[in-house]
Amino acid sequence: MSRLLTANLTRLKKSHAFLAEIIFMILFGVYEPIVRYINGKKSGEIVPLDNGFFLCVALLLILAAVLCSLYIGTEYSDGTIRNKVIVGRRRTAVYLANLVACALACLVLCLAYFAAYLCVGLPLLGSFQAAPPQIAFYLLCTALLAIAASAVFTLAAMLIQNKAAAVTLCLLGAFALLLAGSFINSRLTEPETYPSYSLMADGEIIHEGEEPNPLYLRGTKRKVCEFFYDFLPGGQAVQIASWTIVHPWNLPLYAVIITITTTGCGICAFNKKDLK
Repeated sequence: MSRLLTANLTRLKKSHAFLAEIIFMILFGVYEPIVRYINGKKSGEIVPLDNGFFLCVALLLILAAVLCSLYIGTEYSDGTIRNKVIVGRRRTAVYLANLVACALACLVLCLAYFAAYLCVGLPLLGSFQAAPPQIAFYLLCTALLAIAASAVFTLAAMLIQNKAAAVTLCLLGAFALLLAGSFINSRLTEPETYPSYSLMADGEIIHEGEEPNPLYLRGTKRKVCEFFYDFLPGGQAVQIASWTIVHPWNLPLYAVIITITTTGCGICAFNKKDLK
């Protein structure tokens, strides 16, 4: 296992996709605080450092999908995975070594963004307004989400030998998860009521009280949406990026469950897979 992981990490360092994503994250981390500083100067408002600090999580699923599918897909196209099995490496060890390499790569991407954001943001925007325990908790949620996303896309990439098909499926899955998270967020943030107005003949607007919002979710529908909002990686990404986690300990719990479940299913399926 250790030799497999060492070889994977060595190959990861030489991966052009990984290096390109690191550069992208660094540039994104530099860009965000500068733009927020300029906008704050124009509007005269104080923009806290907190606002965009976790914005990288919104892109994490897409970057993880590309990285995992390309990294593992290259192993299939080069015949590396098949050769590892032929020389006696256990399939479980091969799977776990790829998962650990992809998870570490995703964590490095987050660290690259955080480091760049802090280097530029601290001088321009000042220190955090959030309390250190809250920041630490959001960092924990980000790390667990990165690992969970790696587990999901590693599962897909390890079971699909065609690299192009794996990249396409993983990307579509990432966008679907993000869209699902955004859609559920929009439904859960619907106001329970909205003000009612009447326009008089003379153009005067009169407030007539509030009316129930038909789009507001109630009862079982709301509970189901809240569950998927906390469980799906896309919903977790939306909550972390916007600092709006509603049920704090649900996110890390569900991220761990996703990681364990997808890894277990992936290992079982890979052990039975016919490597061509």
